[in-house]
Amino acid sequence: MELMSNDRPKNWRPGRMTTDPARLVALDVLEQVRHGAYANIALPQTLRKAGISGRGRGFATNLTYGTLRMQGKWDAIIARCVAGRDFEDIDPLVLDILRLGAHQLLDMKVPLHAAMNETVNMARNEAGSGASGFVNAVMHRISERTPDDWDDLLAEELEGDGQKAVLGALTSHPTWIIDRLEDSLVASGRPAADLGDVLAANNDPALVALAPRDISSEEIAAQASEWRMPNRPGDIVAGAVVLERGNPGRLPAVRDHGAGVQDEGSQLVALIAAYAPLKGSDKAWLDLCAGPGGKAASLAREAMPRGAQLFANEQHGHRLDLVAQAVEPYEDIVVLREGDGRELGELEPNRFDRVLVDVPCSGLGSLRRRPEARWMKRDEDAENMSRVQLELLTAAIASARPGGIIVYSTCSPDLRETREIVEKATGVEVLDAVEIARSVAVPGSLDTVQGPYLQLWPDEHDTDGMFAAVFRKLDAIDAINASDAEATSDEMEHEEQPVESDETADHLPQPGEKAEAAEELAISGEEPDPVADEAADEGPGAANAGSEESDRAEEEGAGEASEAPAVGDLGDERSGPVA
Repeated sequence: MELMSNDRPKNWRPGRMTTDPARLVALDVLEQVRHGAYANIALPQTLRKAGISGRGRGFATNLTYGTLRMQGKWDAIIARCVAGRDFEDIDPLVLDILRLGAHQLLDMKVPLHAAMNETVNMARNEAGSGASGFVNAVMHRISERTPDDWDDLLAEELEGDGQKAVLGALTSHPTWIIDRLEDSLVASGRPAADLGDVLAANNDPALVALAPRDISSEEIAAQASEWRMPNRPGDIVAGAVVLERGNPGRLPAVRDHGAGVQDEGSQLVALIAAYAPLKGSDKAWLDLCAGPGGKAASLAREAMPRGAQLFANEQHGHRLDLVAQAVEPYEDIVVLREGDGRELGELEPNRFDRVLVDVPCSGLGSLRRRPEARWMKRDEDAENMSRVQLELLTAAIASARPGGIIVYSTCSPDLRETREIVEKATGVEVLDAVEIARSVAVPGSLDTVQGPYLQLWPDEHDTDGMFAAVFRKLDAIDAINASDAEATSDEMEHEEQPVESDETADHLPQPGEKAEAAEELAISGEEPDPVADEAADEGPGAANAGSEESDRAEEEGAGEASEAPAVGDLGDERSGPVA
């Protein structure tokens, strides 16, 4: 019989087990987020550094994003299990360990003994023996109740604070976000009673949607199936391909820019901009805030067969590089410009037939993709963005020709960023965005939406909370008449904006060129772009664990998260947990 070796790992101590690498990755990412990092950037980097793949990668993804998303609920439970200690006095590292443990106990199918042992062992190794005793005691108290028991206890104890306090604790949302979502629901014609459904949908991992670029949807679906990624057509956009599992970064079509990761709501906005009814010339299109390029690529795909040219403007150079990658299949018809979009109203007045202005925003419509965002954002963020949003819309209107189409969109349902902005627009006629959307969407998919503005919801449409308004620019006489009529009815007061001459200087470069603006004005509130993650070089038939929307890819326009120029090598949040 062969004797066991007496060799011990370096730094081995009697009675000490090593920490599970997947759980250690999750703890590392939580600590990075606590110090200001973004989970969609930190997680793929940490996974690569740890060399974790397969089920371990899927487990780490589930644990990291799930814990961040449900942090508020776990904190409420932990606070009731600390035996007289003030919650605020818990060491941040120990609190992160407890959050991870609570998520495994109450939200993942991790066996009780595994969740307990691994969490206490992590505390001992990472925070010290004293901390492990405290963690052990708290974990035992958490385990004494089932998830339903905890829900009942929180609801009972918070009942006196009102229904929103209960909703906030059970669905892990700050109260101010609940207030803003309720206001938007009611303004959109939905009952306030639907609020719970919206909050629950924010906690469901979003499926990955792919948009065709220079290959067909059928080719994308066939390729995904070959790589063992179950897929189906889009629910709202017929040309979309929705992956039910799998990492899109491994698909050659995505790696070669033949397809792009893009939420169906984002794809729909681009189609609205491309197909809103227009009289006269239809050859010059503008994407005013083009980074990181998903909507620009969708627009270019529609513009090419119609002989139109797309001008893509982006303020920041690194984001413009992402636009260039996204529109690569259409580079012959796309003009890139680096500069503040607010300048184009003066530089290029009355030039464009179609203008899309997808403004930077608070990103409240993409909470399911950015799990930590609900804890990092503040109520005043939307107020701080509103001035920039209105200035961008004003520039978009000025740059459109009389009779031209302007589409304002944002990935936030917050009324301060949607209706309160578009209702200040002057010199335009409001078109019914919902009717236009129905003309290009899957039949029946938007039957419950009320116009004239389009507001999508994650619970009803399984998309981000995209908002879109469509305008037609009036000519000088119509603008004056409209202004006089408004003043007479005393419904609102707007200053008339004169329409510039049709003779414009050619301030934009020609296709293939990239012009730099005279100066770069910072737009506050913009979140960083996703970092491109290296896709694993595996062939068809390899085991593929998917990403949660391609490492939480950020949607075009600051603060949004529905598409990605590149995707990350993460685990699928729908992967089963490992003990």
